Amino acid sequence: MNKELMEQWIRVDGLSWIMMGLVGFIGIVVASFASRYQRGDRRQGMFFMQLGVLVASLMVLVTANHLLLFLAAWAVSNTLLVFLMVHKPGWSAAKASGLLAGRNFLVGFILISGAFGLLTAATGEVTVSGVVSSGAASPYWTPALVLLLAGAMTQSAIWPFHRWLTSSLNSPTPVSAIMHAGLVNGGGFLLARFAPVFLSAPGILHAMFILGLVTALVGTLWKLMQSDVKRMLACSTMGQMGFMVVQCGLGLFPAAVAHLCWHGLFKAYLFLASGGAAQEKRLDLGYPPSPLTLILSLICGAAASAAFAFGSHKPWMAADTTSVLVVVAWLGGTQFAMPILRSRAFTRVFIALPLTALMGLAYGASVHLIESVLAPMGISTAQPLHAIHIAGMALLAMAWFSILFARSPFRGTRLPDWVLNLYVGALNASQPHPRTVTSHRNHYRFS
Repeated sequence: MNKELMEQWIRVDGLSWIMMGLVGFIGIVVASFASRYQRGDRRQGMFFMQLGVLVASLMVLVTANHLLLFLAAWAVSNTLLVFLMVHKPGWSAAKASGLLAGRNFLVGFILISGAFGLLTAATGEVTVSGVVSSGAASPYWTPALVLLLAGAMTQSAIWPFHRWLTSSLNSPTPVSAIMHAGLVNGGGFLLARFAPVFLSAPGILHAMFILGLVTALVGTLWKLMQSDVKRMLACSTMGQMGFMVVQCGLGLFPAAVAHLCWHGLFKAYLFLASGGAAQEKRLDLGYPPSPLTLILSLICGAAASAAFAFGSHKPWMAADTTSVLVVVAWLGGTQFAMPILRSRAFTRVFIALPLTALMGLAYGASVHLIESVLAPMGISTAQPLHAIHIAGMALLAMAWFSILFARSPFRGTRLPDWVLNLYVGALNASQPHPRTVTSHRNHYRFS
């Protein structure tokens, strides 16, 4: 097989190397954990065989260039994930979780297949590289991008395709780890792989931004309402995937890939360590903060955002969508500093300030590193600042301030009915599908 024919099927670029490193590392860590977790399980051999084939299929997926090979690897990966989720077929709740995820993945596969068919009809190309370099104008172009975005949304649990993820809590812990750290990121990888195509469609980018922002806000709100650690982590993943899609909608696809990597590593750790959650001691953050604590925290947040801009080689004050990331870095730095400054704020500001700046610098440097690796692909183009982006930044800031101060006006008083109704409605919406819940311990099936 000559080199040209090989590259028609397999092509390794910067994005492939990043994803192969991430998938390989997480696969090794999860397999190491599972070797102890699955000890004594009579289906242990089948579990490791499926896990190995899953990792191999993901390696094929991230290097696939031919659209048919991409689709085949996508289908095999998701099918194996469903089999791993239903590790104990006799457990009805686990089986229901797998079937729900399987139906969702089937919808995604159909959507992506339709998108690939339209892209091939529009460009005459059957490879990813051919499609993204084509630039052909066709009436099929916009419908293809809409289908591609919808397919990515099903994979990454973007609202309203989130139910499968919040209902996947019956999966063995190693499966949850590789699901939340690996396969759920598939939507972000798909968007990044076709980023040059999306960058030519500002309207689709705006839709990405809005859908991602809604998912980020809803997932984060639901996370704060959970008492079960796995439900909390599932809602957290939903929120993080929403923010990843927000970054894609900003035209900053390398920043989304950096977020994908950091989230994958962190979420794998959280799931593999979730067994100790019953002994976890949560900090009392002391909300609402005092005016002095808030002001000093905002100063630390400003330092974090400036350090992020410096580390990522981006302007601190920009008239494009880069400013959204700077604002998020500001809010994140402020949130990071607040528990440190909660007591003895004047003294501890000399600790909080360098720590928040270092955090912003490290994250900015990681974004710049990935942006440098992906530079030949031309997938980072900050978009002109639009009213949608300004409204999104304002909404993020208001949501954050609400978390800090919303409880203060109602402290010691009965909450209004509308607040209680909103809370109950949000809590109910965040729950998994009833068939995926085991209501009594006698309903567990371990054989």
